[in-house]
Amino acid sequence: MQVKQYPFYIKSTVILFGIILVTYSLINLRDILVPVSFSVIIAILLNPLVTRFRKSGISHVLSIIISMLIALVVVCGILYFLSSQIVGFGDNLPLIKSKFSSLLHELQQWLQIKFGLTISKQVGFINEAMNSSKAILGQTVGTALGTLGVIFLLPVYVFLMLFYKTLILNFLYEVFSEENTKQVGDILSQTKTAIQSYMVGLLLEAVVVAVLNSIALLILGVDYAILLGVIGAILNMIPYLGGIIAIALPVLMATITKDGYSTQLGVIIAYAIIQFIDNNILVPRIVSSKVKINALFSILVVLLGGALWGVPGMFLSIPAVAILKIIFDRIDDLKPWGKLLGDEVPTRHKGQIWIRRKKNKSVAEEMVEQ
Repeated sequence: MQVKQYPFYIKSTVILFGIILVTYSLINLRDILVPVSFSVIIAILLNPLVTRFRKSGISHVLSIIISMLIALVVVCGILYFLSSQIVGFGDNLPLIKSKFSSLLHELQQWLQIKFGLTISKQVGFINEAMNSSKAILGQTVGTALGTLGVIFLLPVYVFLMLFYKTLILNFLYEVFSEENTKQVGDILSQTKTAIQSYMVGLLLEAVVVAVLNSIALLILGVDYAILLGVIGAILNMIPYLGGIIAIALPVLMATITKDGYSTQLGVIIAYAIIQFIDNNILVPRIVSSKVKINALFSILVVLLGGALWGVPGMFLSIPAVAILKIIFDRIDDLKPWGKLLGDEVPTRHKGQIWIRRKKNKSVAEEMVEQ
């Protein structure tokens, strides 16, 4: 039976309509899909721990509860540490506000002398910006309230996903034809390993970067060095864009709390060195080599994730594209897309020759395998 071939303009129209429909669904179902996506990642991370407890003879339900309690203790410990730092920041907030007001007044005087902008015009610009940002403020408050709801929903989602893991896997096997069972199994196994090793590596990288940031800021004498160092490490999880914001925060703090500009210059140099160490030493050796997306698509998917789901979308974008790359690499018709997303650059551009470099396993991958 001959397969009917449709003209290109019909195919492109159908594909474009499908992309628009998917985008519309992702935006409108954000409040549901964001906690579910995070729950999937957390469930995959906790699955090895649940399996280990089950091998020790503990029941399935109790293994899940113990694993979730261990994760909760770790998260609470981190939040307690950060909250103690934030309390100290709040005690000195009036002094910081006073210094910030003084710097703002100096900036207004400089703008008036340099560009002829009167104080009243500057205040008018600020008021216009504040009025236009009311909608953004309302959206931020709504996002914060939604985050509180997610915090209560996450444990429920994670527990149910771990409890019904076998049911979900059986569904994925049965929904495809029998001849594709091995291919589906390979995709699921590689996806699980890739996400586990990527997230474990990301956490290890964040710990090392937090220590380096904090040490650098302590040496430079920046106030709240540990708090800013930890926040910078968390922001560093957002590829490329997070590092820029991570540098801006301690520079702003140094500007408010210190005179002169030598400290700010020191922060920029120190963070540039840390970023170099992170990109050239930590990431290749610690973070999973199976989730290597080239820089171009990393930036694009982070921006698209932020446009669709805000900050959570930025964090989820790279794991989502990593899963797509694994699927593309296993399906013949989609392999060119998998190569396009990857960071392996061919040495030749003619024919079908694609030379791959053999990569050593990262620290995260070795930990997951053990």
